[in-house]
Amino acid sequence: MDFDNLIVVEHPLIKHKLALLRSYTTGPKEFRELVSEMTMLLAYEATRHIPTQKIKIKTPLEETEGEMINDKAVTIVPILRAGLGMLEGILRLLPNASVGHIGIFRDPDSLKPIEYYCKLPPQISHDQIFILDPMLATGGSASMAIDLVKERGGKNITFISIISAPEGVKVMSENHPDVKIYTASLDRKLNDHAYILPGLGDAGDRLYRTR
Repeated sequence: MDFDNLIVVEHPLIKHKLALLRSYTTGPKEFRELVSEMTMLLAYEATRHIPTQKIKIKTPLEETEGEMINDKAVTIVPILRAGLGMLEGILRLLPNASVGHIGIFRDPDSLKPIEYYCKLPPQISHDQIFILDPMLATGGSASMAIDLVKERGGKNITFISIISAPEGVKVMSENHPDVKIYTASLDRKLNDHAYILPGLGDAGDRLYRTR
């Protein structure tokens, strides 16, 4: 199944860490570390479109020209709660970025997303915005988060997940065809409870040792 807005990042390190993440024997400490590391690797690819500015640099030998990004013009938005596990990884690359938070939970009966919190930095219309959630399952939460960001002026939006389901990517393609999705794996499908197969279980529960 091909999606124009989906980029599956193929890299040996990502494949290796993903295999460890999937294993039910991986404990919360290692799981958190792997999520952070994978986010950094995915963000390396997802930030390729960020513009650079030319600057003058004086080396120990002579003056030369270099290029730098303005990471103060970047906003990172994890979807609570599992998205928080990805935040540190991307902040290692973009330490001056602003951070917003969006709280969405999935109703266990209807499987529909419900918003309970949204706090975004002001004036994000010109920022490069990265929305984080380890699992793109039904696409409901991701799509709602993007709606909330767009309502507040966000335009340059990229979505980063660790694992994605075809059903979720399809919803995102229909609702937000302008948003690129970077992921480590396009898994097989959702089960009857909207969990990704083969997946890795509930990312939030595994991050924070809850049920």
